[in-house]
Amino acid sequence: MKVTVVGAGNVGATCADVIAHKDFVHEVVLLDIKEGIAEGKSLDIWQTSPINLYDTRVIGSTNDYSKTANSDVVVITSGLPRKPGMSRDDLIATNAGIVRSVTENIIKYSPNTIIIVVSNPLDVMTYCAYLTAKIDSKRVFGMAGILDTARYRAFLAEALDTSPKDIQAVLMGGHGDTMVPLPRYTTVGGIPVTELIAKDKLDAIVERTKKGGGELVNLMGTSAWYAPGAAAAQMVEAIVKDQKRIFPCCALLDGQYGLKDIYLGVPVKLGKNGIEDIIELKLTEDEMKLLHDSAKAVKEVMDVLDNMSAPAAK
Repeated sequence: MKVTVVGAGNVGATCADVIAHKDFVHEVVLLDIKEGIAEGKSLDIWQTSPINLYDTRVIGSTNDYSKTANSDVVVITSGLPRKPGMSRDDLIATNAGIVRSVTENIIKYSPNTIIIVVSNPLDVMTYCAYLTAKIDSKRVFGMAGILDTARYRAFLAEALDTSPKDIQAVLMGGHGDTMVPLPRYTTVGGIPVTELIAKDKLDAIVERTKKGGGELVNLMGTSAWYAPGAAAAQMVEAIVKDQKRIFPCCALLDGQYGLKDIYLGVPVKLGKNGIEDIIELKLTEDEMKLLHDSAKAVKEVMDVLDNMSAPAAK
């Protein structure tokens, strides 16, 4: 099995590092446009193999996509990172061009690959990759929900003074302020979270989760990388091992939840074929309204991409 991670920045390098440490693929290729960066980070990661006891070979490449040939899974993290005061929408023009170019090169050398998009703005960059790749949407999807639920579960574990291992949760909608947490589907050791925490405290955690990315940008001056990288690696593992895991992912909807032709965060089953099923939860009227409001916000950004002059956006 071979996995490529495009973009050797903080998120991409972390993703490659986590995949290597878990030792479930033969080779990880880390590719970047900056001379020597991918080679250096790959060499550094590989040199931990005798310490952490894994066999996965990590190989770096400066913009040589031939080294990515026949990748089973490709993770795209390339793009301009978000800076303080910058909205996700501000990134669209630059990052759409980057994602489009990366996708074209990836498909050229690995036409049968599965593509996981991590670049921001997440929902619309996944849409951009899908338009460019011209392959089944079940093989092009985005990482957002796993990261968002991880933040949500981490905050809950702190508030409840319990293990994050016991917390299961579902979040839907766009990645960012319009995401739709579903406390009804949040459990701690099988117990509904609403029985363990006061509503006002839960609401505060939900709001913190929605702004989780911005909180880290304000603290560090750049986007997060440990949790996003690990989240993408978890998706890769589910695909490579054909685990059939249920994760919230950014997927193309075709009538589910009354929505069509839009990439949005929903629960899916991940296996060797990519998205093997999109799960439709029975939402309340209020939850459905929040999801459709989120979809409207995402669609507005998708429309920006559709209206751009670049031919591949049509």
